[in-house]
This record gives sequence, C-alpha cells and structure tokens, in this order.
Amino acid sequence: MRKIRVLIVDDSVVIRKIVSEVLSLDSQIEIAGTAANGRIALAKIEQVNPDLVTMDIEMPDMSGFETLTQLRKKYPSLPVIMFSTLTERGGEATFEALSLGANDYVTKPANVGSVNEAIMRIRESLIPKIKAFCVKIVGVEEKKEPTNTLVARPVSRPVSTLTLSNVAIRGALKIVAIGVSTGGPNALADLMPSIPADFPVPIVIVQHMPPLFTKLLAERLSKKSAIPVKEGVAGETLTKGSAWIAPGDFHMIVEKNNGKVRIATHQKPPENSCRPAVDVLFRSVAEVYGAHSLAVVLTGMGQDGLRGCESISQAGGLILAQDEASSVVWGMPGYVARAGLAQKILPLSMIGPEIVRKVKESVGLMRA
Repeated sequence: MRKIRVLIVDDSVVIRKIVSEVLSLDSQIEIAGTAANGRIALAKIEQVNPDLVTMDIEMPDMSGFETLTQLRKKYPSLPVIMFSTLTERGGEATFEALSLGANDYVTKPANVGSVNEAIMRIRESLIPKIKAFCVKIVGVEEKKEPTNTLVARPVSRPVSTLTLSNVAIRGALKIVAIGVSTGGPNALADLMPSIPADFPVPIVIVQHMPPLFTKLLAERLSKKSAIPVKEGVAGETLTKGSAWIAPGDFHMIVEKNNGKVRIATHQKPPENSCRPAVDVLFRSVAEVYGAHSLAVVLTGMGQDGLRGCESISQAGGLILAQDEASSVVWGMPGYVARAGLAQKILPLSMIGPEIVRKVKESVGLMRA
C-alpha cells in the first residue's frame, strides 16, 4: 500500500519546514514536494502528482484564492486543505476559500508558547484530515474506535415514506437539530436557504469550528437564508423560524424552564475530541423534546452524533443522514447510517426539502 503524497504550499520557510517534519513522521504520509507560492505549486502538481495539497491563503505573487481557482479548473477532485489564521480576517478568508472549492482548513497555531506545542497542534489537526480525504485514494483505513465504544448494527434500508399512523403517534415535530463537521460550512450554505421564512420550529446546529469562526459562519448563513441564523447565546429563548449555531469552544444544549426552552452553554470536557459536540446537543434535544425531535447528521469526520442519535431514536424522534456520495467525508453520517438509526439517507440537495416536508407535514397532521 503506497503512502499518501502531500504537496505543501506556503510562503513561510518555517511553516513549510514544520509541516514537512510533522507529516514525515507519519508512516502513511510522504512529502511530494513544497512550493513557496501558488504559481510554483501549480507547476509542481503536474510534476509530482500529489494526493492532497495543503495551502496557505496569503502568499505573494499568487494568493491562495487565485491558486485555488486555477487549480480547480484542472484538478476538480484534488483535495485541498487551507491553512488559516485564527482571526476575523483569517475566518473570512477561510470561508471564501471553502466557497472557491477548498475541502477543509486547519488553523495555524498561534501563541502556543513553544515549537513543540505548535508541532503537536499541527499533527493533531492536520494528519487526521489528510487521511480522511485520502482513504479512498490510497486505501488508508480510518482509525478504528475501540470495540466497546460502538455497537455495530445492520444498515437499515432507507425508509421512503412515513406511514400516517407513525406520524400521528409521534405528534408534531417541534425542533430540528443538525450536526456537521468537515465540509459543513458549504453543506450548511446549501441547506439553509431551502428553509422558508415561515418555518414553524427552531433549528439548533453544531458545526465543529473554533471561536470566532462560528460567529462568522452564522452571519454568512443568515445573509443567505430566509430565517435568521445566530450564534447561540446562553439564556436565549428558542423561537420558531430561527436557527442557532453552537459557539466555538462551548457545548450548547437546550433546557426547559417555566414552560420555555432556552439555550445553555458550558465548557465541560470535549466529547469525541470536540467542543462543541453534536452528542451533547442531541442528548439535550432528546431529553427536552423526545419524540418531537428531528435530528440531521451531515458530512464530517469521526462519529460525533452517533450517541446523540441513539438518544433521539430511543425517545422516538426522527433521524436523517447525508449520503456518502454527497459528503466531503462520510464519517459522522456513515456511523449513523451503519448503526441503522437513520429513517432516510439522502444526498445533500434533498435534505433541506425533506426537513421542510417532514416538519410541515407533522404540524399539518396535528392540526387536521
């Protein structure tokens, strides 16, 4: 089995050296080459035939944006991971790069105190993403979870329609909870505009992103959507026709007090190496809304959302999962699908309309 070949593109000699050294320590990865700017990178791609490219956004001569635009014309399926700074400017640039065709991003370590800490941050954030994107190309297997953390169940056949009796027993859906990670900003940008202004329930979302990025994501989605999309704020009451995204580095949950459901946030330990975590939100949704819940699991690495979907399923709620073909990485929705928890497994283009149909159908049946 051959190694994953990575081309590193960055104008900083220090970053090229650190990333090269970090990746070279992994037995499944080799450095196909390095480039100091986009123009050199485009020439090298043809020469070294990489499986994946890591690219800085701000570079002289040809920026990451320009390079990405040219790269996508000739190599539409070559995975590209952008390096971004953890600043508002860096966040805006990252979202622009994702919209131009980048597959994902990692943030450059800043103010970590030591080179060793910087190396650890790059290793932990970059290598799993490289392997996730290249699993089909070179046959590298994803890291398996310990057997005691996942009870595998047969894949359920996607249900084409719900029967009238099932919907009636469940009652009206009262909330939509969405979990997403790798590929999420673009997936949400496709999905949210399909939610109409008169959507009759609230939407809560966990997107794995750092602080500041989640606020910027909410603002960008709100501009594209018929409903307002905001970063979650503790104490805010959930209302129909609005959406909230969990703030970076905080778990977000829903709590019911005095007849009203409100957002709460906390910084308890990460789950599935994530904070915010989908499982945390989904468990709270199952507890508060029970069978009136609709959970949606979109593209993403790992298995965050699986346990939360188990809770929602046990409470009688509904679950939709994105299909493999339309997912950037079929990790999170794949675990849910293989566990037999999803009533439907759909391409991204069909998920928004399906959410609207299921919610409005359930509300309409209840009113009938």
